[in-house]
Amino acid sequence: MSVDFISDLHLDKSRPHVSDYFIAYINNINNNTSDLFILGDLFEYWVGDDDPMDGLKEVKTSIKALSKKINIWYMHGNRDFLVSKKICDHLGMNNLTDPYMYETNKLKILLLHGDTLCTDDIDYQKFRSLVRSKVWQKEMLSKSLDERLKIADELRKKSIAANSEKNEEIMDVNVNEIDKLISDYKPEVIIHGHTHRPNIHSHKINNKQVTRYVLGDWYDKFFVLTLNNNKFSISKGKLK
Repeated sequence: MSVDFISDLHLDKSRPHVSDYFIAYINNINNNTSDLFILGDLFEYWVGDDDPMDGLKEVKTSIKALSKKINIWYMHGNRDFLVSKKICDHLGMNNLTDPYMYETNKLKILLLHGDTLCTDDIDYQKFRSLVRSKVWQKEMLSKSLDERLKIADELRKKSIAANSEKNEEIMDVNVNEIDKLISDYKPEVIIHGHTHRPNIHSHKINNKQVTRYVLGDWYDKFFVLTLNNNKFSISKGKLK
């Protein structure tokens, strides 16, 4: 059996071609696939359990259908962190903590969304601490749906504007954070998304060699990392 890993689809009604491709992917997923790990930012944003999922009704239906055939694992990203356990249960997805150690065939794989690794981006880390706090989330969810949708749109615009002025290196992972993860969790493999910089990295600490796979986003291309018999392969290509 094989396992797929994806992240950063940022599904949104403004990009229907991505939703269509994702639906085609999960409706025709390999028969040998037993598990699908979604490592954050499945949605462009999420404002609460009453989020209407505009334009994503078929996505929801397809996810629920797939969950009856294979295990679907979901980890919060930096855009869809308000997706609740109730919503995950409704869609048939299992919640994952970040980070999460996944072990299969004696292979230890550490899974993350990836934003916690970007510690050089101090402004973002402060923002992350704020919006992940129970106080902020309680206040946010107490607002009307229209208010929350407006706030989410404003936060997205501010994020795009702020990132355009930041040095590219600041928004990438801090290698010291990777070394710390390896020391703490002792994985053979690390998999994460968030940076939108798909690549394969090799790290060595205390004579331990660790491979780090960075997943790609689904803006202009699709990106799927597959594990089969302890070997990894990548499927990618342009979205039509």
